[in-house]
Amino acid sequence: MKRLTGWDSFLLYSEAPNVHMHTLKIAIVEMVDMGDRTFGVNEFRDVIRSRLHLLEPLCWELVDIPFKFHHPMWRENCDIDFEYHVRPLTLPAPGGRRELDAAIGEIGSTQLDRSRPLWEMYYIDGLADGRIAVVNKIHHALADGVASANLLARGMDLQAGPAAGPSYAPDPAPTRSQLVRSAFRDHFRQIGKAPSTLKYTAQGVQRVRRSSRKFSPELTRPFTPPPTFMNHKISPERRFATASLSLADIKDTKSALDVSINDLVLSISAGALRKLLLRYDGHADHPLLASVPVSFDFSPERISGNRFTGVLMPVPVHLDDPLSRVQHTHDAAATAKESNFLIGPELVSRWSDYVPPAGMEALFRWLSGKDVANKVFNLNISNVPGPREYGRVGGALVTEIYSVGPVTAASGLNITVWSYVDQLNISVLADSDTLDDAHELTTAMVAEFIEIRRAAGLSEPLRVVEKAMAQ
Repeated sequence: MKRLTGWDSFLLYSEAPNVHMHTLKIAIVEMVDMGDRTFGVNEFRDVIRSRLHLLEPLCWELVDIPFKFHHPMWRENCDIDFEYHVRPLTLPAPGGRRELDAAIGEIGSTQLDRSRPLWEMYYIDGLADGRIAVVNKIHHALADGVASANLLARGMDLQAGPAAGPSYAPDPAPTRSQLVRSAFRDHFRQIGKAPSTLKYTAQGVQRVRRSSRKFSPELTRPFTPPPTFMNHKISPERRFATASLSLADIKDTKSALDVSINDLVLSISAGALRKLLLRYDGHADHPLLASVPVSFDFSPERISGNRFTGVLMPVPVHLDDPLSRVQHTHDAAATAKESNFLIGPELVSRWSDYVPPAGMEALFRWLSGKDVANKVFNLNISNVPGPREYGRVGGALVTEIYSVGPVTAASGLNITVWSYVDQLNISVLADSDTLDDAHELTTAMVAEFIEIRRAAGLSEPLRVVEKAMAQ
């Protein structure tokens, strides 16, 4: 048994019937190298079963504490029902990007069953060119972006681990008295940590006061995001869309403009969101506020837990010129990252250890049911570096990887970008009341990237991503 951290638990408490807190990881697998070998859902289940010793979090089951007296615990080494957790699905013809994205939107529209380990995996056939897709639906409380990338690398045999799995018996279920006693002990330990948390907070406040940096008004007034078409009571149904860009094109562009890949991702998002704001709201006259996760633990061995903070960054949708948006994004991102460093990247995660479970669950249920705009930020935008070499599953080549995080209460859009080998893969998740077709946003992002390259004097035709599905 192990206790969830306050930050992990927070991602459980923020879940509601219309707010699903799972993430989606999608791998496209090429089957041409398999020869005469049969590789169906049963063979895929065998692959996952054989690698389960490398994927320990998939064997954890959530255990609530009586009376919500403390954060939940993970019961480790649970039995896995592979028939339940690994499911087959066949796409309708022609089995292209749109058909796959639609299926993933349906997968993302239902919550995970908390009475079982918090993941599902889908073996999807019927794709064009004889490919399959593997979709892993995993609760955010189990793993953040970095941990998920490491978990994915282990699943694809890209990360070292023991060659053979140990045999184990499932852990016995804890009794109520054991859970309560453990909760009391942990509460006393947390009280003992309170002075160091207060000291960490005070040091951050002092660093901010001593800083000569003049912080952006958008960052010093975080509770004033503008009302938009994406901010409302969200529906349970999800819409999903993907697009692929050449990483070489991205690197050429960021070098020409002297910015980072993250700056470029935010700038592309800004231009695309401006187009949608003009279409749906009729104006785009105020910067949006995006919550951008910034990790403070990049350990390649970490395959579980959440070690990140959400940094608020202004998204300059109010600027008409694409190069002005790039420069504004670059400057604002540098300021936001510095403010996060000064205040202390672990500040929120440390204080989240002290949030009351029952109170937080009730608060998020209330917030998720109110038809009001998000009062903290407009949307989530993530950029996660993925594996730099091709992986394999059961001997078959993984040609593409996509990932997306959840949409949160009163915030109906999530943009997540993962790089993989020579690709920059864009994923958009929206609720059905925000966008009927999430490809509106992915198409706008590709168009915005072309506009940025044109303004920078670079070649407008984009490189073809050879191994990616057709756009």
